[in-house]
Amino acid sequence: MAVYQHDVVVVGAGLAGMRATLAAIQKGADVAMITKVHPVRSHSNAAQGGINAALTSRGDDWDEHAYETVKGSDYLGDQDAIEVMCQEAGAAIIELEHMGVIFNRDEDGRLGTRRFGGQQRARTFHVADITGQAMLHVLYEQILKVRARVYEEWFVTSLVLDDNKAVRGVVAIELMTGQLHLIKAKAVILCTGGTGRVYEPSTNGLIVTADGQALAYAVGASVMDMEMVQYHPTTLMGNGVLITEAARGEGAYLVNKDGDRFMQKYAPNFMELASRDVVSRSEQTEINEGRGVDGCVLLDLRHLGRELIETKLSYINEVALDFANVNLAEQPLPIRPGNHYEMGGIKTDVNGRTPVAGLYAAGECACVSVHGGNRLGANSLLDTIIFGRRAGDAAAADAKETGEVKVSDSVISIDRDAIKNLMDRNPTSDTPAKIRLEMGKAMNEGVAVFRDEAGMQRALHTVRELRERFTGLGVHDKGQVFNTNLIFALEVGFMLETAETICIGAIARKESRGAHFRTDYPNRDDENFLKHTVVTKGPSGPVITYSPVTVTKWKPQVRSY
Repeated sequence: MAVYQHDVVVVGAGLAGMRATLAAIQKGADVAMITKVHPVRSHSNAAQGGINAALTSRGDDWDEHAYETVKGSDYLGDQDAIEVMCQEAGAAIIELEHMGVIFNRDEDGRLGTRRFGGQQRARTFHVADITGQAMLHVLYEQILKVRARVYEEWFVTSLVLDDNKAVRGVVAIELMTGQLHLIKAKAVILCTGGTGRVYEPSTNGLIVTADGQALAYAVGASVMDMEMVQYHPTTLMGNGVLITEAARGEGAYLVNKDGDRFMQKYAPNFMELASRDVVSRSEQTEINEGRGVDGCVLLDLRHLGRELIETKLSYINEVALDFANVNLAEQPLPIRPGNHYEMGGIKTDVNGRTPVAGLYAAGECACVSVHGGNRLGANSLLDTIIFGRRAGDAAAADAKETGEVKVSDSVISIDRDAIKNLMDRNPTSDTPAKIRLEMGKAMNEGVAVFRDEAGMQRALHTVRELRERFTGLGVHDKGQVFNTNLIFALEVGFMLETAETICIGAIARKESRGAHFRTDYPNRDDENFLKHTVVTKGPSGPVITYSPVTVTKWKPQVRSY
């Protein structure tokens, strides 16, 4: 076992993690970034469509962006946090462009935009349909430039607490050797992404396993609004691969089996560019009422022309050919709503701080809350950049005021014993993959686009039953070097813990708001549920409390598109 020490440790190397790392280093802290995959394999790669910002030089107004974000959130987003994000967005875009992100430009040579759902203006800056990948690579270049310490292909198993219950580091497995190590720190920033693989199928990569949420929850941090799980309107049937909202931003139509643009019925003003929860429910309604095609509706881009498709939407054209044998210039593509994004997460303030001293979070694993009940497309990348930077700044500043880290090296024995027990068990017919698949299907059936009490209770029952089975799970691979079987088992444990918080939060919220639509409570109830669901780990299980939504100037109104 080796023991390492830094001022700040950032867990996760996606956009939020890299931006936090860069910010903390620029503030003079000794920073390390730890990631279970090579940094440019992080899931931020999958963000396709763009990043929102209101540039005042264009005549745009950040206040309008903030209002549309509040409306999109179904008034569950904290308006003070939303104002921070939208006000700082323009400068962040220019900073990224100066770093080297090659945003598309218009005919006049200015940064080009496209319009995304829930917004009246085109304020989404993009790099064709590979925006996340382009931003990720540029930020990694910045990480290399400042010579940040990166623990690459290390997996965090727990957060370390000192005698005052402050987070003072992590325990992690070095995948190449299988050895456990202690990394001490004055501050830890979790930037581990969402909860996607809790569901099956999902647009999320196999590495998106709710690690950060479970790690924080285990040491007493609260998770907030976990029931707010976004289903993206356009994903491929079967594998859940994402077809970016940029397709609709460029003018694609949604049609049913009769060729009708059905969004005319549901959102006559915004049509295909209504908010994601509205579009997903509209599609599912068409499918449920028999106007779908093999459980899907159709995304039609043919009228956009081959040139536009092959320049601005080349990636999804390739995906459609590879996975559906569809050329988007010639045929409509069957799509359906699919699990995509977690609006909830670890409860933080606008600087990434959690109520647990020394612990910070940013990006999708955190809940500031700027997305509330429904995230606007292209606000996710903005969230990572704005709050990743703010968390890095805050953690570095707080680390300077923190004294010597007093954590015994023996703390690692807790994780070592837990892993040994897992490895020593005799394998059964259960495997991590089998348990995860059963969990994912149960969540997709019970806590999806449409929900009701019976379905959510069934999902919760399945999750709790699987947690019992997990206690007897054995690891088939007894080796040490790159033991992915062991890592998958640890990830399933994290996901089961998180799935329970999603289910109980959804059952407790007896209304419909944003992505949480209950057929047994079909109306929004501001009198009783204009509040955040907060879940904390108690001695005998999860405990639900509530916190108020911050309203600065936009009172809840009827939400229509």
